[in-house]
Amino acid sequence: MSSELEELELARQQHWVNQVARHAFERGDLTAIVFGDRRITWGELQHRVVAVSAALAERGVGRGDRIALLMGNQAEYFEIMIAANRLGAIAVPINFRLSVGEVAFTLDNSGSVVLFVDEQTSATGIAASAAAEGQVLVVQVGVGADESADGATPYDVLTAHSGSGASIAATEESEPALIMYTSGTTGRPKGAVLTHRNLAAQAATNVMAFRFEMYDEVSLCAAPLFHIGTLGLVAPAILMGATMVVMPSASFDAGALLDVVEREGVTSTFLVPTQWQAVCDEQERAPRDLSRLRVSSWGAAPASDTLLRRMGEVLPGASSLALFGQTEMSPVTCVLEAKDSRRKLGSVGRPVPGVWARIVDADMVDVKPGEVGEIVYRGQGLMTGYWNNPEATAQAFAGGWFHSGDLVRMDDEGFIYVVDRAKDMIISGGENIYCAEVENALAGHPDIAEVAVIGRAHETWGETPVAVVALKPGAADLTIGELRTWAGERLARYKLPTDLVVVDALPRNASGKVTKNVLRTPAATLRA
Repeated sequence: MSSELEELELARQQHWVNQVARHAFERGDLTAIVFGDRRITWGELQHRVVAVSAALAERGVGRGDRIALLMGNQAEYFEIMIAANRLGAIAVPINFRLSVGEVAFTLDNSGSVVLFVDEQTSATGIAASAAAEGQVLVVQVGVGADESADGATPYDVLTAHSGSGASIAATEESEPALIMYTSGTTGRPKGAVLTHRNLAAQAATNVMAFRFEMYDEVSLCAAPLFHIGTLGLVAPAILMGATMVVMPSASFDAGALLDVVEREGVTSTFLVPTQWQAVCDEQERAPRDLSRLRVSSWGAAPASDTLLRRMGEVLPGASSLALFGQTEMSPVTCVLEAKDSRRKLGSVGRPVPGVWARIVDADMVDVKPGEVGEIVYRGQGLMTGYWNNPEATAQAFAGGWFHSGDLVRMDDEGFIYVVDRAKDMIISGGENIYCAEVENALAGHPDIAEVAVIGRAHETWGETPVAVVALKPGAADLTIGELRTWAGERLARYKLPTDLVVVDALPRNASGKVTKNVLRTPAATLRA
């Protein structure tokens, strides 16, 4: 096949390697990435992607190799992922907040041959350990050649490559692009293998959901780039040529975020509910001009009815968009559109085009509308399996559908309401108590900032619910009696918590999810 025909065939593939190259060709002088004071055009992004991929190829990296990223948010994150895929290699984003042992497990499980670190993560010692073993090429981002850690290659050495002699790999859409390790709130994390087709499906979903406009989108990446919820927004932004504004991986600062939204004219962003709560507080305290913000999306954890109503009041120009799904579905499976947000408050929406969904009982029999069951999936966004874990893959795909572990119910219009995670459901005296339902009710208490409900063993009832809460600043002490009296007007008596644990803040992983395995430790430990 001639080189011209090969290029024609490569251009048919729908992946972000081609999309970045196309934007560089068509509109290379326009801004692709904003990170602090840095502004990188599409042309500059493509140039650096080619250079990094060529430098990696010279070091023996090729198709199917895994390239790990243990870094905070920065512009180089995009360059590295796309450069890896340009070679047919697979990017492995790693949660930089993991312990050294957990990072070592991920590197070993994925079999990564390259590890990219920054100044913060190289200080943990994992980079030096990996380099000393000699099986992983360590590249340090953000320092000069004389400042890199022992055994690490400075990233500047890669970007200085001419890029000559490195052609794009003939990558098919069915080939892996990412291995995304699940948050691991219980047990070891599993690596969900996501293909270019999965990401293309995700891009199409979010282009529809967010009503992206051609060349007029400014997408804010505020959550960690190692999280699939953030990359799920990167995929449509790259497809559409949107400007991607990246927030650094520092402690969340609602004021700093709102300043960026105002300055850059951000049109859409994704935050977890606790962050939206802080944003609403800050916007009421010191209003900014958010006239360009069209979509305020949330997910990764349940949002209370109280918070959703408040977002509508404080951010009147932004449509509240609920995104629901999970890593294995790359990730969005259901969307609650703005036009339904008021009349279907509390719902996560309906399954998106391209996703097949059923709600089934333990025997894989469909339940009736209004009944609770597990939602199972098929579709273009579904992972190919868990990396190096055939047992977990077989279990997840039992019966020919992907088992989400989410307990939901569907109303007569097809809208989905999340009831609980299957593993979090409490059975008390033979009655099913869904933690999410109780949490949603308790979140409306005027003194409660955040709440999680867990089950505790009970010699009579088997289990009873326990509320773990963080109080709002200045709130008076709250007792279990007062909480039960207040909640008794909203919940059946058997659903009321039998104990109350007050903490400074709920423990969460880097994805914003409450780590309920931590909450299940003895109450005295939690209070301490």
